[in-house]
Amino acid sequence: MSAWLPGAPCTPRACVEATRSVAAVPRAVLRLTAVAALVLAGVALSPFGDRIPADWTRRWCRAIVRACGVRVRVTGTAPPSGGLLLVANHISWLDVPLLAAVRPARMLAKTEIRRWPVAGALAARGGALFIERDRLRALPDTVARIAGALRGGAAVAAFPEGSTWCGRSQGTFRRAVFQAALDAGTPVQPVRIRYRAATGTASTIPAFVGEDTLLASLWRVASARGLIAEVEVRPALAPGSHPDRRTLARAAEPGTAGEPRWTHTALVA
Repeated sequence: MSAWLPGAPCTPRACVEATRSVAAVPRAVLRLTAVAALVLAGVALSPFGDRIPADWTRRWCRAIVRACGVRVRVTGTAPPSGGLLLVANHISWLDVPLLAAVRPARMLAKTEIRRWPVAGALAARGGALFIERDRLRALPDTVARIAGALRGGAAVAAFPEGSTWCGRSQGTFRRAVFQAALDAGTPVQPVRIRYRAATGTASTIPAFVGEDTLLASLWRVASARGLIAEVEVRPALAPGSHPDRRTLARAAEPGTAGEPRWTHTALVA
């Protein structure tokens, strides 16, 4: 198995809550229409690239999540400027705009996404770093490209689990991407993402796992009511604070023993 291609046992049938309600159809249609309008606006503005202020990008990403009917709560402190490896656990396609709402970054993405309609073009224009997950020989070159982007002062966002999980269970962080931060001498910003129902209980409705399709997942999220995305920005791990990529990856994982619990809410949308 490739270092980029771990698997998760989560499947839609076993893990994901259903949202079957005729009454939810008009709500879902309106929400998806709003999402489509926002995405098309992003496509229209994407040629302007770096000239778009970062705060506009953050607001646009929050607006996409909110248009899906998901409230956003970000806690913790603002990530540092300059070169930064932004890492998070991976549950849903919603994770991508949620990370960009923390800090816009070049996304580390599988090559298959380049071929997706609309999303592939947006990712490429946004400076995504595409990886061939099934080619172990491509690993050193990919790490070198990530390190180069970090040295150049860019933020790079990655989901080191390498696969989506339902949110009630999680995988371990793969170590390869952390080598790039070590090589570049840049900090690592861990982020923890959770999805909850209005009652406060964990929700798997946003999970995008196994053989689930993007269309089915979009409809499930847009049909739901009261979903909340919690984004916890944990303290950045400074360069040199960990001697190797194994300990650095372990320190960045969600649920690490002794991690601080944040109480200040920076955003409620």
